[in-house]
Amino acid sequence: MPYRLLCLALLPLALAACQGSNPYVASGNPIPPAPPQAAGTFDASAYPSPPRDYGRYRSWRWREQPAGLANAAPGQLADAVSGALDQHGLRPAHSGAADLLVSADIRLERRLRQVRDYDYYDPYYGPYPYGGVGVGGYRNGYGGYASVPIVRTYEVEVMVVRIDLFDARDGQPVWSASAESGSDKDSPRDRENALRESVSKALSGYPPS
Repeated sequence: MPYRLLCLALLPLALAACQGSNPYVASGNPIPPAPPQAAGTFDASAYPSPPRDYGRYRSWRWREQPAGLANAAPGQLADAVSGALDQHGLRPAHSGAADLLVSADIRLERRLRQVRDYDYYDPYYGPYPYGGVGVGGYRNGYGGYASVPIVRTYEVEVMVVRIDLFDARDGQPVWSASAESGSDKDSPRDRENALRESVSKALSGYPPS
């Protein structure tokens, strides 16, 4: 009962405090007007770039002639790229403007390869025949069938082909990819086939879905 009387006595004081004046007064300056040039300025960064229409790319020409290596002549690289582009519906522009500019280069790089081998050993648990030693030609021994992995690391030389496609109108990059193959081919025919395989692999994802 005294607790309830105390709450009733403090209630008018709480209501009087809520009805007091608010010391915080809202105030602010008006937003300044936009500059005159803002009406005619387009902020392209505020909008996502439109999706690229790869279907309008029909022709191409070299941005710069590709360079070769000791084991791959420049003509081989150019022929391989031209053939791969043809398979994707891109034709060389013999006259007039092209839709794409093509850049291709080839270089040698070194890679580390690892090979996992297994060495087996097969000692046996329990009695086993061993040249008549022991009772009845058996001998007690301990061991187990198992294999031990051995990882061998070696260095190889690979041939890396890189292809870059650019929009001929604005010079923006359109496509870029690279692929590699072994450079230790024995015959010129094998090296040429490896080069064509690398070029085809680099362009396998064009046009992107």
